[in-house]
Amino acid sequence: MADIALGTGGRSAAQPAAAAQLAHQVTTQLTAIDEASNRLLDTVAGLDELAVRQPSLLPGWSRAHVITHLARNADGFVNLLIWARTGIEHAMYASGDDRDQAIAEGAVRSHRLLLEDLAASCDRFAHAARALPEAAWTAEIADAVGDPMPAHHMLRLRLLEIWVHLVDLDHDVDFDDIPRPAAEQLLEDVVQQYGGRPDVPALSVEVDFGDHRRTWDLRGTTAAPSRVRGEPGPMLGWLLGRTGSELLDGDPPNLPDWL
Repeated sequence: MADIALGTGGRSAAQPAAAAQLAHQVTTQLTAIDEASNRLLDTVAGLDELAVRQPSLLPGWSRAHVITHLARNADGFVNLLIWARTGIEHAMYASGDDRDQAIAEGAVRSHRLLLEDLAASCDRFAHAARALPEAAWTAEIADAVGDPMPAHHMLRLRLLEIWVHLVDLDHDVDFDDIPRPAAEQLLEDVVQQYGGRPDVPALSVEVDFGDHRRTWDLRGTTAAPSRVRGEPGPMLGWLLGRTGSELLDGDPPNLPDWL
């Protein structure tokens, strides 16, 4: 049985520590998102009218589609922040069709308007996130497909969206450019999302971060796991289906498409 701290109204002594840990985690995540957003905005600012019409690394999407998607994704997370703050359900997107239509409409904008839209949406998200009361970060909300999650988890999702789609812009940024702490978190999140899928083979992933190593196991449907080793950038790119396995060691299996 947990010890009860005197003078706390019967609350466990672990509760203030847990709250402080979550507050630190949120602050760290917001700083990482700010850094990624600044890199994103600098990259988009370095494009021009012709460059935004060129294909991205995502089939069927130009760079303008990716930029617009990142803007609407930020606004979608603002909707979730409203949900967390008020307790009133506020879905990330009205519907999948509305999301797709907004991206298609935004993708025809000029380079200047794309950049302004992206910058404004990043600012809206940053302001709403920093204004959220500490207690609201534990509120239960739902992601874009309706799966429940605590509000603070949206920060991990936003960071993943920014870095992966920044690479998808195919302009001076690749997975090796992601700071090691952010890359480690992204790998953890990608492995966890893969790990729950029945179409993923059993896989043991070992990643060298320089000062330490991490191993993640994907418990797939095959009996003996394949073992793959490598550095953070190549491993993340391979797991996300953006790059091949040439820079990895071991026996990389064929992976299903990242959803």
